[in-house]
Amino acid sequence: MWKWILVAFAVIVGGFLVSNGCWFAGQTVQVAKEQFGPRELLRKYELFKDMHSALDRGNANIKVYESRITAMENDYEGTVRKDWDRIDKQTMSTWQSEVAGVKANFNQMASEYNAAMAKFNYAFCNVGTLPEGATEPLPREYVIYVTE
Repeated sequence: MWKWILVAFAVIVGGFLVSNGCWFAGQTVQVAKEQFGPRELLRKYELFKDMHSALDRGNANIKVYESRITAMENDYEGTVRKDWDRIDKQTMSTWQSEVAGVKANFNQMASEYNAAMAKFNYAFCNVGTLPEGATEPLPREYVIYVTE
């Protein structure tokens, strides 16, 4: 009698292990299909291209704003700021606030780009595995945070 109970127990445990193993394998295949399918790879690649373009635009905007500030500072070279025209002082303060906001936005986008690029399921963006027709890889990180 004990033999049959032991055999039944072994069959139940074995069936449980095989069932869970098959479920786990099926889930693995499903996740791989979702994360590495052609449509998802294209979506991720386009996301990185868009983020890269937005970061380039942010850099260009920062340079434009800073050139405006530099031009006004050059106009008042040798003059203490308290002696500037009231409207120019207000304009300068507004421009400096705008630059700070653009820099904060740039840093946020750069951190999102860097975090996404560090994930293993974005590894297709690495050099050597570019999509058909792409000639220049996306940078692995956008580490040039703006701190000034």
